[in-house]
Amino acid sequence: MKKLGVLSVLAAGSLWGLMGLFVRHLNAAGLAAMEVGQVRITTGLLVVGLYLALFRRDMLRIRLRDVWCFLGTGIVSLLMFTFCYFSAMTYASLSVAAVLLYTAPVFVMLMSLVLFHEKFSAHKLAALVLAFAGCVLVSGLGSDAAVSLPGLLLGLGSGFFYALYSIFGRYAINRGYHAWTLTFYTFLFCAIGSAFLADWGVIGAAIAADGSLWLWIFAMGIVTAFLPYVLYSLGLEYMESSKASILASVEPVVGTLVGVFVFHEAITAAGVFGIVLVLAAIAVLSLPAKKTIA
Repeated sequence: MKKLGVLSVLAAGSLWGLMGLFVRHLNAAGLAAMEVGQVRITTGLLVVGLYLALFRRDMLRIRLRDVWCFLGTGIVSLLMFTFCYFSAMTYASLSVAAVLLYTAPVFVMLMSLVLFHEKFSAHKLAALVLAFAGCVLVSGLGSDAAVSLPGLLLGLGSGFFYALYSIFGRYAINRGYHAWTLTFYTFLFCAIGSAFLADWGVIGAAIAADGSLWLWIFAMGIVTAFLPYVLYSLGLEYMESSKASILASVEPVVGTLVGVFVFHEAITAAGVFGIVLVLAAIAVLSLPAKKTIA
């Protein structure tokens, strides 16, 4: 089951890495960050809700005293992360936005150390350093691809709010909730929150102008919302939040490859080496922990 958790998180990270493919297309169709986030999450919500209504109605039940967990994952984490990350993509390349997002494992590790008393092992620290160094190299930070101040702030914000999903999600899982329940209520609260911020007129006009946009919206909801959040939440059931966050660092690697092969963004030898470092970090996490730092 431990391997299932690892594979689930790696698959989730890979699917999230495809985000830029859809964001760029919907941006070109006239949808801004909140409109893209709204259609993405609403599609995911409808798919998860339909599945649970038909096959697992028992997973729709939650205790009133635990609602704060799902408000945390849906509003504080997913809604704020969506706004920051999608906005960052308008100020920076896909690879730069992705590496700033992946300051998240640092936030997760520090918060998990304090809140859940997770062990801070030597191999976990090594994996964190490898993953972050690899992300920096992949991004091209320090070169001509350096990010602007708005992009930097939005990117760091996306990393912080993204990290909070692992924290609030851990609280929900520790209270006995299944990955499907966590995903459904995360999407529900996020969709409600973003409904007040999105411009529905813009969404309607974009769809009216291009009927094929429905296919992009549906595919984005399935590929970057429904599947990865269920998989990541499932992974949290089998491993520590800090480890899951590091494993998901495969996302910027996939995001960079999308940028290179689809949008013809440049990649340097340092970027290739960065990808190797991220993969090395994942390999290190597969090793048994031998020494605890804290």
